Amino acid sequence: MRLGFLGSPSLAVPVLDALVAAGHDVAVVVSRPDRRRGRGGTASPTPVKAAALAHGLEVTDDLSLLAETDVDLSVVVAYGALVPAAILDRAPMLNVHLSVLPRWRGAAPVERAILAGDPLTGVSVMRLEATLDTGPVYAVAETDVDDKHLTALQAELVALGTQLLVPMLAGGLAHLPEPVAQSGEATYAHKVADDELELDFTKRADELARVVRLGRARTWAGERRLGVLDAVVVDDAVGAPGDFDGAIVTCGVGGLRLVSVVPEGRRAMSPEAWVRGIRDVVPTRLGRSLLP
Repeated sequence: MRLGFLGSPSLAVPVLDALVAAGHDVAVVVSRPDRRRGRGGTASPTPVKAAALAHGLEVTDDLSLLAETDVDLSVVVAYGALVPAAILDRAPMLNVHLSVLPRWRGAAPVERAILAGDPLTGVSVMRLEATLDTGPVYAVAETDVDDKHLTALQAELVALGTQLLVPMLAGGLAHLPEPVAQSGEATYAHKVADDELELDFTKRADELARVVRLGRARTWAGERRLGVLDAVVVDDAVGAPGDFDGAIVTCGVGGLRLVSVVPEGRRAMSPEAWVRGIRDVVPTRLGRSLLP
């Protein structure tokens, strides 16, 4: 098939790679504009744009070029913006969305599934509409959330979505299955706000462990920020919320045994290595709001 492809982050790249490997003619790739990263940094392409250039594909950040290109349909994976109805009317678009719709429509479906403690999540291949993730669904695959971290769960869902999508397109437009309208209560996956990533040790340990699994959690040791990359829940923590004994932080219920931390200005390490490297007073409490 002659395809368009819309996507931006690295999680969308495996789908583009699979479509090219399957022999589809990807006529144009649309991605978000290049962004400057760091102070004085040069503009960097999105991961999808970089992958498209590596494949020798035409790539643009101008959606109007897609409207001018003759394609059978387009595939959308985490493009990062709504597609106007005028462009949707030119050719059908299939969206690989990382949730079981209508749960977690929106920008951060995997993050919200983890934070909510959902036991299951999945991926939906749906027909794109001008409204946010409301289109009928062609196929769904589910998986357990378990204690998976965000990047691992995203990768698993993208692989499941690719396994649904590629065979579906093998027979061309005429052999697409009949999509089914979404049913059930819709929930919306708003982007994770920065303050949601700060660990509040008055909360339950299992709730905070979900925040850690997003990969950007943080707390404070005195006046210094401490990133927390990995932690496990323990039941036998003692003391007040925020008390820290070198590895375990007491929470409102239970505790977190820190596994991997990132001290301010340094690389990831074990909490034991971090504590050994502290030259002044080793903190006995963590968390900005809990400091004496």
